[in-house]
Amino acid sequence: MSPYAIIATTACYLALLFAVAWWTGRRADNATFFTGNRRSPWWAVALGMIAAPMSGVTFVSVPGMVGASGWAYLQMAMGFVCGYLVIAYVLVPMLYRRRVVSVYEYLDERFGEASHRTGAWFFFVSKLLGAGLKVYLVCLVLQLLVFDPLGVPFAVNALLLPGLVWLYTRRGGVRAIVWTDGLKTLCLLASVGLSIWFIARELGFDFGEMVAAVRDSGMSRVWFFDDVNDRRYFFKQFFSGLFIVVAMTGLDQDMMQLPLSCRTPRDSQKNFVASGIAQFVVIAMFLGLGVLLNLYVGARGLAVPATGDELYPFVATAGGLPPVVGVVFALGLIASTYSAAGSALTALTTSFTVDIWSRNADGGFKCAEESDMGARLARTRRRVHAGMAVAMAAVIMAFRALAHTSVIDAVYVLASYTYGPILGMFAFGMATRRKVNDRLVPLVAIVSPALCLVLDLGSEAWLGGYRFGYELLIMNALFTIIGLTIITKRK
Repeated sequence: MSPYAIIATTACYLALLFAVAWWTGRRADNATFFTGNRRSPWWAVALGMIAAPMSGVTFVSVPGMVGASGWAYLQMAMGFVCGYLVIAYVLVPMLYRRRVVSVYEYLDERFGEASHRTGAWFFFVSKLLGAGLKVYLVCLVLQLLVFDPLGVPFAVNALLLPGLVWLYTRRGGVRAIVWTDGLKTLCLLASVGLSIWFIARELGFDFGEMVAAVRDSGMSRVWFFDDVNDRRYFFKQFFSGLFIVVAMTGLDQDMMQLPLSCRTPRDSQKNFVASGIAQFVVIAMFLGLGVLLNLYVGARGLAVPATGDELYPFVATAGGLPPVVGVVFALGLIASTYSAAGSALTALTTSFTVDIWSRNADGGFKCAEESDMGARLARTRRRVHAGMAVAMAAVIMAFRALAHTSVIDAVYVLASYTYGPILGMFAFGMATRRKVNDRLVPLVAIVSPALCLVLDLGSEAWLGGYRFGYELLIMNALFTIIGLTIITKRK
């Protein structure tokens, strides 16, 4: 596939993206950037939330994991749906009652300022590294398909993507993300649907034959109940999916910033239920695409790529399919990447401004969406927003220097260590009325992941060969809850 075709596809998508951002950013103020003035239609948020958790990593890695793991990921997706129900009916009412801008403001009200900052810093580090890792993978694909053939160094690639994201989010913030995420979902669904259709046509399948071929391929096994030490074991996958969604969506400023911009708690709940069910269907489509990609490679006698993450890009751009498949792939990849990076950049800006910077500079503030939050805050927000774009570019370059090639597995492992303390603090705060020694909360939040690391490294020797998977997140939260219990203030 010609690099110029990818450039043209990217340019068309960016033109549409900037048009939407300009339209939504008119007459924008601080409340627009942080909360969308709490006027976002629930159906628009739900449309964007279908694909919001799906970055370029998901777009490339989920089809690529089918050859080794079958449809085991669908077990996690079942946990995702249950996790969305927990968020909708437990977290959403609590957060709306407090009318928070950042979800970590709850920790300040419940425990104190040190807990608030601890939650915000853990989110900040996790989101910056996680978003950098996701964007890094896409930069690698674009470097291979576009920049290397044109002789452009990776540094330009790494600076260009965050720079463009900064441009289209710098005014509208959350309001812009609501509508651009919806655009991303439509592009993502069109991309995966058309890819499935074209590959099935090349293999000579009609719809019924395609379903039968996927079912009989040996790569569509969903249930894994036979080996508790297998990372694909059902209960590991299901409960990991449930807690991952609660932590990485319900307690993540990035993912909650859009639902909290809905007019009412009821609207926000409808968004979570609808988007959770739709997301399960989309993941199943990605897994079906993964089976078809493997069948196509086998039928055409093509060389199997070294890693599963290279399978979809290879088949779409150099597998002998019609050029439109490469264009469709590029569209889905670009749409998922720019939307995920845009929402991450906005959330990082909000959390750093609300939870960290403004508490130091102004002695704390509460967002009042009924009025503008001041010229000083606007200047701070703009500077922080630009700084987050630079920081994201630096993280991408750091992953490049370390030759880090992990993808979706690395994202979830990273989340297990960084979101565990946040999950533990919220669970303890909502399940009990105990007061804790706020000054010791940062120590508990640091010790808990350290204990998890020790447990993970020694589990096979200590637990009869048992290997931890993503359920390490649950253990991390449990250690945090135990630590908070220990530092409970005595009456």
